[in-house]
Amino acid sequence: MRVTVDRVGVEVADGATVLDATRAAGAVVPTLCYDERLTPQGSCRVCLVGVRGRAVPACTTPAADGMEIATDEAAAREAAQLALELLVSQLPARALDIPAEHSELVRACQHFGLTASRFDGATRNAGVDHSHPYVKLDRDLCIACNRCVRICAEVQGTFALSLAGRGFDTVVVAGVGGPWVSSPCVACGGCVDTCPSGALTEPGLSDPRPFSRTTTTTCGYCGVGCTLRVHVRDGAVAAITPAREGPVNRGHACVKGRFAHAFARSRDRLTTPLVRDGGRDSPLRPASWQEALTVAATRLAAIRDRHGPDAIGMISSARATNEENYLAQKFARVVLGTNNIDNCSRLCHAPSAVGLTAAFGHAGSTNSVDDLDHTDCILIAGANPTEAHPVIGARIKQLVLRGARLIVIDPRRIDLAEMADVHIQAEPGSNVAVFNGIARILIDEGHTDEEFLRTRASGLAELIAVLADYPPNQAARLAGVAPEALVAAARLYGTARRPAIVYGLGVTEHAHGTDGVRTLSNLAILKGAVGTPGCCGVLSMRGQNNVQGASDMGALPDLLPGYQRVTDPDVRARFNQAWRAEVPVRPGLRILDMFASAIAGRVRAMYVIGEDIAQTDPDSNNVRRALAACDLVINHDLFLSSTAEHADVVFPAVPFLDKEGTFVNFDRRVQRVRPALDPPGQARSDFDILHLLARAMGADLGCSTPAEAMAECAALTPTFAGISHARLDVEGPLHWPCRGIDEPGEGRLYLDSFATPDGRAALAARPYLPPGEQPSNSFPYILITGRRLSHYNSGSMSRRTPNQQLHPHEILDMHPDDAARLGLTNGDLVEVTSRRATVTYPVRLTKTVSPGQIFTTFGFPDTPTNALTSDAADTETGCPEYKITAVSLNPVITGSESLAVVLGPSTSKPGPS
Repeated sequence: MRVTVDRVGVEVADGATVLDATRAAGAVVPTLCYDERLTPQGSCRVCLVGVRGRAVPACTTPAADGMEIATDEAAAREAAQLALELLVSQLPARALDIPAEHSELVRACQHFGLTASRFDGATRNAGVDHSHPYVKLDRDLCIACNRCVRICAEVQGTFALSLAGRGFDTVVVAGVGGPWVSSPCVACGGCVDTCPSGALTEPGLSDPRPFSRTTTTTCGYCGVGCTLRVHVRDGAVAAITPAREGPVNRGHACVKGRFAHAFARSRDRLTTPLVRDGGRDSPLRPASWQEALTVAATRLAAIRDRHGPDAIGMISSARATNEENYLAQKFARVVLGTNNIDNCSRLCHAPSAVGLTAAFGHAGSTNSVDDLDHTDCILIAGANPTEAHPVIGARIKQLVLRGARLIVIDPRRIDLAEMADVHIQAEPGSNVAVFNGIARILIDEGHTDEEFLRTRASGLAELIAVLADYPPNQAARLAGVAPEALVAAARLYGTARRPAIVYGLGVTEHAHGTDGVRTLSNLAILKGAVGTPGCCGVLSMRGQNNVQGASDMGALPDLLPGYQRVTDPDVRARFNQAWRAEVPVRPGLRILDMFASAIAGRVRAMYVIGEDIAQTDPDSNNVRRALAACDLVINHDLFLSSTAEHADVVFPAVPFLDKEGTFVNFDRRVQRVRPALDPPGQARSDFDILHLLARAMGADLGCSTPAEAMAECAALTPTFAGISHARLDVEGPLHWPCRGIDEPGEGRLYLDSFATPDGRAALAARPYLPPGEQPSNSFPYILITGRRLSHYNSGSMSRRTPNQQLHPHEILDMHPDDAARLGLTNGDLVEVTSRRATVTYPVRLTKTVSPGQIFTTFGFPDTPTNALTSDAADTETGCPEYKITAVSLNPVITGSESLAVVLGPSTSKPGPS
């Protein structure tokens, strides 16, 4: 429709507001209660404009065809200025001293030429709340616009904020009104972003000094792939803000991506190479790059030449860029001559790669996260997005608040279970029974897409035969849930028009994780909810920032870049010609096999890039034995990690903030990573380190820049053929597969055909099999491991930031009934003993876990959780069974320390108790 704004015609879409029209015309209309991400409220009246002689609020008034809008209409302007003056009259004078770029209120005053209010009256003297390390509140500057409250509710979905008081005393409060740090606030920063008056700020943005540099890059924490702006001042990160144009996060962020950046200039960053002169009992000492490279190259070459290439194991990094992972696998195959290259996806999402490939054809999510916007039912299995992937968790909350139905399948009562229509709180390890039970109900009750199954799927008869053993009563018995819960979940999913599946490590990190992925994928196939127009498909939530990309780039023992098999002679011939070297024919060792081979004396050297395997890998005492058995251990890292302490040579590496390259997020989106900082001291990127070491060993890896590495990968890998740094810089992120420079990439896969051998989606007839480790009389409890909001993976980055104030110690979540039987209260210490080790934790009583189950993470070296976990692994992929460890509990002390003293404030909510 067409309207006029100040006598200038402009076209606007149906449903547009008067404010949309004025902005489309380039007119300036101030606002204070308006944020385009929120439902318009129209309370401040600063956006009044004239329409046919009447003053109307621009933000809430619908535009109409032929409407004539006057932003300079005298009566409207006078009324808007009067509303602004009344608002300013209750604020202290410093409210107008804030730099205009940090205050919409100041910009509004400048628009109206307002330097003071003609009204006199009382001003607030309510003080500040600076208890939180990141979110700072000046109550006297609060104008009660309600934007922070609404962004916390409508965008973040946490509902942590509210307006309290009456009239003149109305002000924002967090939680029940105590210190902000003790509230349910999850520190996403949305309230700071939206605050128009400077009442809510963060330290890095409140400094009036200009930034020296602002860089747009991709977050280096979880696998969501948020687009961030990194603002630098005095050579350090001053602040990070989420980019509004970010395709995944859309201007949102979490406590890690936005605030946890102080690690980049931590005093204990490694800034020079380290070498060990004698045995492992001798200390590491600083060395020059030339010396460290000579030691590493000489000893690697000696082991390779004496014991053979397969005596060396190499572990690449899910934190490294695609280009660095590409170079790492090329180094292993060309310089070392071995396929013994793996990455930490082996320990988390290897079952996804194998399971999704078998079911659909590609080793990644079937759809773009954008398709979630159209779903009417979300099934979440084994994932806790609000803590592990907070931006996606917030988006799911938004969808549920708008009417989408929600099914949660998880042993714990996670945050999203509180919003769910159905929560199947199944026993750990029973996923296959649950998914088979739901599949049986879908078929029995006619909730399947028969046309899709007939024309585009295979394996239905075999599946039906297996499902004969999984009627609701039997499946529910195996899972330890009520049959009615399975029926309710199946009916919700089965009757949805556009159902979506979101899953995580609670599906994959089991002895039968691949079976879990296959049987979960069955549900999408039965519904025809994958590979069809408007479908929402199956989204696999990746834990680390580039765990998808590390595997995409071929850092795997049996696969080259793009999941091309090393056993395929045609594939090898293409790489041999490009690399001018022979790719080894025999697949290499997986990570856990490397450890076993090291202990057996067959692997004599370990080369570990950016992974703290001594803390994060299962049965960590066994990992340490493997490292001790090696003649040589080389490590790249930011800090002297538990793994680096076992190394003979340590190279100082750099994080994502200092790097050039790309990451691939959980929905196969290739995104640019750009350096915002210069590396400290002599630290270098993994890319540069690999080049230097290759040269020291007499080899040239080619592709001297990350852009050239991506170009070489694209030339050898059909799924990446259309992707380049230059294209990403112009067009923005691209999904793979992207097979040509003129192709846009495929966000939604399989619309024409599945990438399986017969072009059909493959149903899997997989029976339920028991977990690899079982509880017993001696070990009656089940330990589940996972993640918490404030910390990331091993905690090596997040523990070196103020996030440590939010969650300073590891804790053990325990059901109150179990605590009562053991005589434990909040904060008491308990010994957790598995068949391998004993670790002591303070307990937190919560009903988020079931009786007989406990939960913790592995982010603190002083509580080495992975010393407890077993080496039981998925039979198809070798992915460890992190989610089930049989343990016993032994109280250490009771009642002498309170939870608050032991733990301090935490953004991880304990849940109902």
